[in-house]
Amino acid sequence: MIVRPLQHWFPRLFSWHGAVLSKILFRLSLNLMMSIFAVICFQWYETLGIRLTTAPFSLLGVAIAIFLGFRNSASYARFVEARTLWGSLLIAQRSLLRQAKGVLRNDPLEVSRFCALLMAFSWSLKHQLRATDDSEDVQRLVPEQYRAQVLASPFRANRLLLCLGSWLADRREEGTISDLLYNAMDSNLNEMAHILGGCERISSTPIPFAYSLILHRTVYLFCTLLPFALVSDLHAMTPLVSVFISYTFLSLESLAEELEEPFGTAANDLPLNALCTATERLLKEMDDRLPLPAVAKPDGRYNLI
Repeated sequence: MIVRPLQHWFPRLFSWHGAVLSKILFRLSLNLMMSIFAVICFQWYETLGIRLTTAPFSLLGVAIAIFLGFRNSASYARFVEARTLWGSLLIAQRSLLRQAKGVLRNDPLEVSRFCALLMAFSWSLKHQLRATDDSEDVQRLVPEQYRAQVLASPFRANRLLLCLGSWLADRREEGTISDLLYNAMDSNLNEMAHILGGCERISSTPIPFAYSLILHRTVYLFCTLLPFALVSDLHAMTPLVSVFISYTFLSLESLAEELEEPFGTAANDLPLNALCTATERLLKEMDDRLPLPAVAKPDGRYNLI
């Protein structure tokens, strides 16, 4: 995710890092070359009686803009839902640790084990969504008594939920947690299970390919033919206007592709590393475990991962 300090409107016009321009620059250069070709060949193909007008492109441009709006809305809805799920995860984990500390004030070791499992769940979920190896974080955070079964599981985030449920059941059998508090804490564990399922649903269910493909083809066909419709009226100004219009359509499509997969590491994806670090800092502070991890900060290109 791009995290920038507040800027004056004029310098923002020239911002590069975080903009999709760097991803579509090659495609825009192709449109520029097509525009130059249209200008050079205008006199030649006009003698052949070939003439495109801007009328059909005006109608098609409106249709493409509407469909791009729908596509971006669908992608942004996935992004917002993903961020809401991670916010709900922090709330559930904070509530669980508060409940555990309140009832186990005389057993800080068990509270610390419970806290470690909560932190490990966040990191394991992050690795699952980004398809990376979470062994290092499991080794670092998971208590020894649960570590072997977590490492042996192909679904480690779900296994950590089982470990949290087992810890809660053990405390209930010991009589340190009442049935009423057990039900309250189990509800928070169920909320974490819903969050896990919600993240898995977003990660494994992309926007239908055929829908994206139709829009993709239409946008590129529009941008390819546009210079030939503009050249009869704009002449030498055709490259400038064509590239500007193409930039609008191509950048919206590129941004929609990024937001469609909110758990990646692209510039406009969720900063899952930073979210996990913030969760770890919060839970460790609640458990009075110092020192706290350093706050995650954007890199030199303002990218927070």
